[in-house]
Amino acid sequence: MNITLRAGEKLYINGAVIRVDRKATIELLNDVTFLLENHVMQADQATTPLRQIYFAVQVMLMDPGATAVATTLSRRLMESALQAFENPLIVAGLKVIAGQIDRGRNFEALKALRALFPLEEKEMYPNGKLAETPAAA
Repeated sequence: MNITLRAGEKLYINGAVIRVDRKATIELLNDVTFLLENHVMQADQATTPLRQIYFAVQVMLMDPGATAVATTLSRRLMESALQAFENPLIVAGLKVIAGQIDRGRNFEALKALRALFPLEEKEMYPNGKLAETPAAA
């Protein structure tokens, strides 16, 4: 897999943070877990149930040593979110995401969570927007 980074952009690979000083293409030759900088959520942005789940799953990818704790946390947060939300699209999405997490498909879970952010925002904040989130890609 080839990943192209712009100057100053960060890439998180197996818990390591890599920053390039100029445009670069990195070829990953084996199986690794990684996150691009624009998909990383800061702790202070985890202000809603789905964002908290996202942050916990993100920790699994960024810090392999914390996977067990983050997995337990994500399951608890998932259970709470499933009880809290009534929107059938969010509930169905969370069930799919729970399965992805159980199968270790954490990157796919993050992508699915990002897709649910707009629905959560409409449900929780019908008259306004939240702060910026990791890019929906």
